[in-house]
Amino acid sequence: MQDIVDEISRLLDASVTLEDRSFNLLAYGAQSGDIDRVRQESILRRHASDEVRAHFEAYGIATATGPVRIPGLSGLLGRVCVPLRHEGVTYGYLWALESGELTDERLAEIAPLVAQAAALLARQARGRHAPLRQFFSADPAVRATARVDVEGPVTALAVRTPTAVSGPPRTLPRGVLADPDVTDTAVDAPLLAVLAPAGQAAHVARLLHKLYGMAAGIGGPRDDPGEAWQSWREALLALRVAEHVGRHAPVADWSTLGVYRLLARLSPRDLADLAAESAALTPGIAASVETYLDHAGQVQETAAVLGVHRQTLYYRLGKAGRLTGLDLADGEDRLLLHLSLKAAALLPS
Repeated sequence: MQDIVDEISRLLDASVTLEDRSFNLLAYGAQSGDIDRVRQESILRRHASDEVRAHFEAYGIATATGPVRIPGLSGLLGRVCVPLRHEGVTYGYLWALESGELTDERLAEIAPLVAQAAALLARQARGRHAPLRQFFSADPAVRATARVDVEGPVTALAVRTPTAVSGPPRTLPRGVLADPDVTDTAVDAPLLAVLAPAGQAAHVARLLHKLYGMAAGIGGPRDDPGEAWQSWREALLALRVAEHVGRHAPVADWSTLGVYRLLARLSPRDLADLAAESAALTPGIAASVETYLDHAGQVQETAAVLGVHRQTLYYRLGKAGRLTGLDLADGEDRLLLHLSLKAAALLPS
């Protein structure tokens, strides 16, 4: 890849960089002429910021079939983006800082090299199918049979797919591995198992949610790839939360789940037992009580959120106490009822 970029840089006599679809730097040519902050940070940090990506993507580079000229702004030099497309899929981008001499004719001269780079990225993408089922096994003997060579820190992702998929998505960023041959045994449904560099996990999860339109769970990062199976267990639990709890949908990150990290570990029977403590409540009363407890018992704030009068809220809280036999003035009873309402959200509908 570096040889291709060096040759393109020579032919164009321009500063050239090559990035994957997620704007991670893969190679860059020798500097020629001026340089701006975006190119400098891309080289130093090995990837572009979210703001820079959004700015460039607004010019339609993800779906463009030919070079896209992007005008300069204050502190940002003009540049030409050549999408690296292979068989109708964009795998990356070639960038050349505008020198005033990047004519259509000169860009046409590098077309064979651009096609070569795109084909190489496509081959790399197809090679990202890894035996993660074995690598994520809780059995050390099974994990030992999986030939997965990665460096930490890494994070596992569990992504729901509409149906079983034939292979990993071709647009996954460099360094991300996937295994589509995974079944969620809890609900007998297909999953895509993913192992990503920890710093890219959130971006990859959003990308896959956009691709499949379904929920995803992100496990906690592990410095030692040998402990990635633990991250996978967390990703599965986070996926469960993402599919049942609206505030954590559609992509749930294990590190942000709070009490659901405890509740998601409970067996279905234990969850049902806990949820039974609030089962007597009607949906409307249950929602009012949960909102009240979520707001630390602040009546005025809760009433405002619910759009009801304070006396209405007091009535609902009193009724909840009568229906459940729990005293909302007692700390332990309040905690039990709060956990019960949270547990009920995780039960199959």
